[in-house]
Amino acid sequence: MSRVSVSFDLGALDPAVAERLCLALGAAAVTFADARDDPVLEPLPGEMRLWPATRLTALFLEAPEPGAVAAALAAALGMPAARISAAVLPERVWEREWLKDFHAMRFGERLWICPRHERVTEPDAVIVTLDPGLAFGTGTHPSTALCLECLDRHPPRGERVIDYGCGSGVLALAAARLGAAEVHCFDIDPQALTATRENALANEVAAAVHVHERAAQLPGGAGLLLANILSGPLCALAPAFAALLRPGGFAVLAGLMRHEVPDVTAAYAACFDVEGCAEKGDWACLRARRH
Repeated sequence: MSRVSVSFDLGALDPAVAERLCLALGAAAVTFADARDDPVLEPLPGEMRLWPATRLTALFLEAPEPGAVAAALAAALGMPAARISAAVLPERVWEREWLKDFHAMRFGERLWICPRHERVTEPDAVIVTLDPGLAFGTGTHPSTALCLECLDRHPPRGERVIDYGCGSGVLALAAARLGAAEVHCFDIDPQALTATRENALANEVAAAVHVHERAAQLPGGAGLLLANILSGPLCALAPAFAALLRPGGFAVLAGLMRHEVPDVTAAYAACFDVEGCAEKGDWACLRARRH
């Protein structure tokens, strides 16, 4: 038994019927693709609009030889077997294949985010080892990149750091690697908390990285607070963030668009002085000092 991929042009076939028959024959996945480079404009709500020429591909994880799969599918669909292409997929660790396109990235002068399959040889590099996963945050998004660049410019050596909305824990790991004495993490997504714990262990900083299931567990007196979330929550949480930071401490606020900077700045004016604003494309990051 092997993994077999079969594909054919839908033609006049009903896509829902074709998909249902493939699944009934044991397909693990069915996808539709443009067979002729035709544009599909914005569909109506609830509408699945396909291309004028659509090609269906079905994946069978445990199948006999490709010809038998093609013959069974042709009989079910009522089409000639010659219209169906079938091939055995080579044995690979498919869940890691796409990681080949994910490479080490530098943020600022010394900070690197590096996948497990690569190595960084820069002599003074500060390296966070991280593969993309279910939780948000690898540095590829502009808002995460802005936070990482800010950390590189202002290393939190010896500081207590809070990562509010930690996602994968990438900012917490970077802070720990850059010398933070302790990093306290919180996220509303349990998957993010799991990812942060696992990534802290993998980077050998678990002793410094503390994961909290409730925001109320976060300690005060922090010298740095990182919040890569959205502008609405950033504005609403300004008083809570002020309470977590010591006077003179800094908040790095990201996840906001450039046009949202005035609103977020105004929300923090009562307790903070916004000392810097960095931009990347349409995204912005603020660095604010606690009064």
